Order: sequence, then structure tokens, then C-alpha cells
Amino acid sequence: MNLPFYQVDAFTDSPFSGNPAAIVLLSEQGEDGWLQQVAMEMNLPETAFLCKWGDGYNLRWFTPEVEIDLCGHATLASAHILWEQHYLAPQEEAVFLTRSGRLSAAKHGHWIELDFPAEREQQAVAPAGLLEALGVEAVYTGKNRFDYLVEVESEEVVRNMRPDSHALKKISQRGAIVTAKSVDGKFDFVSRFFAPIVGIDEDPVTGSAHCCLGPYWQRKLGKNELLAYQASARGGVVKVRVAGERVYLGGQAVTVLRGALLA
Repeated sequence: MNLPFYQVDAFTDSPFSGNPAAIVLLSEQGEDGWLQQVAMEMNLPETAFLCKWGDGYNLRWFTPEVEIDLCGHATLASAHILWEQHYLAPQEEAVFLTRSGRLSAAKHGHWIELDFPAEREQQAVAPAGLLEALGVEAVYTGKNRFDYLVEVESEEVVRNMRPDSHALKKISQRGAIVTAKSVDGKFDFVSRFFAPIVGIDEDPVTGSAHCCLGPYWQRKLGKNELLAYQASARGGVVKVRVAGERVYLGGQAVTVLRGALLA
């Protein structure tokens, strides 16, 4: 076996920031157990597996512990590799067949824009233990098919959180998005994302969370185009454009490592 793989930092223009993802290029579909073992070996927030399929690529995403249904940063990283390594010409659209349907990406200079489904939240009562585990008081609590969304009073609260990851594992949803309006005029909102139940105590930059955050802040701020900052230790910038039931996520990416998978 000699399969090319890459490590890419997504939603950033600088190495060692943003969200790291491993991209493995397969010659044929891999067996589920082997894919999970590779993701565990890579030990990154996500490992993406790409395999040519028709006019696009079959794309699957794995954390070190489970396969997931939707991942933004590893899709951005996958598209980046397809163009950088000349699998696609710059003007070609990257098409992905996934557990969340057909997704696509387009290259615009140094930026990549992902075409993703909107994942709107509905107001919900916070389950027992959620706010205590996050260590915050909520201005608003909502839920979509993946995550809880918690708006808090200020950006300072978002940045200073120290959640209890063990307690968060008891929450039934994939994760918890915590957000507030930004005090920096450059950004519209900030957020952080926690998903210890799938093996990620804190995700550095979460594209799929912005499929919820985009429509939420569009409604609150009356803007279809927003600029977001995910305030993790690594940090990352996401352009968000909401158009009906689609959310377009813009980001940059940097390749930091390439090699071959031998086992």
C-alpha cells in the first residue's frame, strides 16, 4: 500500500493555525474499520478520505473515534488538495458525494467557497447539565439535528470559557456551539465549538457549525454576508453567505505536510 496523504490547516492563511485535517486519497473504497483505524492513527480533529466516483469524489469524514455526517474544514482541505495537486484545474468545481448529499466547492483566488446545506436551529430548552458543563449563562438556547446553539452575553464570555469536557459527554447531541456578537468591527460574530462525545474536546474551526451560525446571525443582524471568527486557541476565519437553504462558507487553507500511507 502506498496511498498519498496530506495534512492541511483549514480556515487560515498561516500554518499551525486554523483547523488541521488529514486528507487520504484512495484508489478504491476503504473498509470502515480500516478507515477508522487510520483516523485514529492520524489523531487529528478530522481525517477525510477521497475516492474518485463518477464526475466527483466520494468523501467521508472520521474523527479519531467516529464517522460523522458533515464536516466543513476537512471538505475545504480536500478541495484545496485537489486543486493544489492538479487533480482539478483551478476553474473546475470540486464535487463531493457525502453522507449529507452532494456538496461542492469553488476556487476564488486564494479563497475557497463551500456550498453546504443550512442547518437552522429551533429554540429549545437547555438539557440538564449543559449550561453547567459549559460554565455559562445563556441569552438564547437552540438545537438543530447536530448540535446545541448557545448565545451568551458577550465575546469575553466566549473567549474565557473553560468547559467541563467530561460533563459535556453526557449531552446527547454531537456538540455545543457557543456564540456572541463580536466587539471587533472586523467580525460580525465569534464562536467556539465543543464535541467531546465524538472525541473532540474543542474543535479549532468548525465549518458545519457555521451552517447553523450563519442563518442564526443573519436573522439577528439582518445581513446575508457575514465574517466570523472562531476563537479557539488556534483560531480561524470563516466567510459566511446565506442564500435560502444553502450556506456558502469561505476559507483559506495551507498544506503543512505530505507523505504516503504504507499500512
